[in-house]
Amino acid sequence: MARNSRIEWTDHTFNPWWGCTKVSPGCTHCYAETWAHRVGMEIWGAKAHRRFLSDQHWKEPLRWDREAAREGRRHRVFCASMADVFEFRAELRPVRARLWDLIDQTPHLDWLLLTKRPHLVSRMVPWGNNWPHNVWLGTTAENQKWADKRLPRLLDYPAAIRFVSCEPLLGPINLSPWLNELDWVIAGGESGPRARPMNPAWAIGLRDQCIQAGVAFHFKQWGHWTPNVPRGCRPRQTVEVKDGSGKSFILAKLSKKEAGRILEGRTWDEFPRKLA
Repeated sequence: MARNSRIEWTDHTFNPWWGCTKVSPGCTHCYAETWAHRVGMEIWGAKAHRRFLSDQHWKEPLRWDREAAREGRRHRVFCASMADVFEFRAELRPVRARLWDLIDQTPHLDWLLLTKRPHLVSRMVPWGNNWPHNVWLGTTAENQKWADKRLPRLLDYPAAIRFVSCEPLLGPINLSPWLNELDWVIAGGESGPRARPMNPAWAIGLRDQCIQAGVAFHFKQWGHWTPNVPRGCRPRQTVEVKDGSGKSFILAKLSKKEAGRILEGRTWDEFPRKLA
């Protein structure tokens, strides 16, 4: 849980539980698994237990909702940064039911449900074709293979906002078959000690597709590999990558903070125009 989250595209994060099972290449260097190990929790994998949280933890979104009502400004809540709401496990059913009740009790919060399992959503939500106004549904697409698998399933659901997170971006993605039904695209590179480099051409390509289609684009981060080396920074390592036309980029390995989030001279902090 985090009030005033450090994640650039949300105000808060809320986790109904901690723990998950890896399902695709984007999970290989999962930051949440790394963090759990760091604090001594073995909660990753199909056989591991999940960590459930206190009643006090579940009261926090109620407070955020009251604050949002007083401010007259909707707050975005990313759910869940340390789990996947749609993981298929029997012991998660009552906790998920509690989450649906909490969403209903917080009409001034926009709940961002990001999943790598969009094919399971219809089996787990109680809303049928009448989704709440404050639920945004997104899926992760780290490369074209997973975009092809997940985006058609995402678009089966009438969420107020439908979005895709291309982070960690591990290959070029053509979103054109689905952009007219998407409201938001997030892109970013991988962070962590074993981060895989993101070719700048992949991020630029997504941005250009969004501009052409009139879809909001948010560039979250370079991660640990960037073409932009701030003055005074010393790269730990460099690597050369090329785009489809043969254009070369030299990427430097820096800290996430040093690498920053400037894409072709500016930050990209767009949010959906069709806000819930």
